[in-house]
Amino acid sequence: MNTNYLLPHRFKKIGWLFFIPSAILGLFTIVYDWAPDILDVKVFGIFIEEIVGTKKYFGFIANNILNEILGVIVIISGLMVAFSKEKIEDEFISKIRLQSLVWATYWNYGILVLAFLFVYDFSFLWVMIFNMYTVIIFFIIKFNWSLAKLNKTLTYEE
Repeated sequence: MNTNYLLPHRFKKIGWLFFIPSAILGLFTIVYDWAPDILDVKVFGIFIEEIVGTKKYFGFIANNILNEILGVIVIISGLMVAFSKEKIEDEFISKIRLQSLVWATYWNYGILVLAFLFVYDFSFLWVMIFNMYTVIIFFIIKFNWSLAKLNKTLTYEE
């Protein structure tokens, strides 16, 4: 079985170590609109549209980079959790991995379709922001739930 596309198993623990705290801190920053002043810096942007209506294609803008840092950490650590090999990686685990990915994709786009139909204006932007992360989150939940179910079944058979 060829699993060259998966990361080594040790990356799963590192991923969990960063994924959970960064996701919690990310939700905290969104809910409480928290942005420490120390992270206010000038950053380079490719497309900048300021609130007053000025548009630039390349330039620098003052920005608090906490959201960007947390977003990158959530994505990278989520990928590490989701796509690291299991201790025993066999064909059945690969099947569960594929089914979980398909399931997560269906749910992600199902939510997106509902958002297109029933969510408007600035609220739609929030749905899109969260929707960036739902594929990986749904996959992690479904894959680990399926593995737990499998382990429970194997325990009963013994």
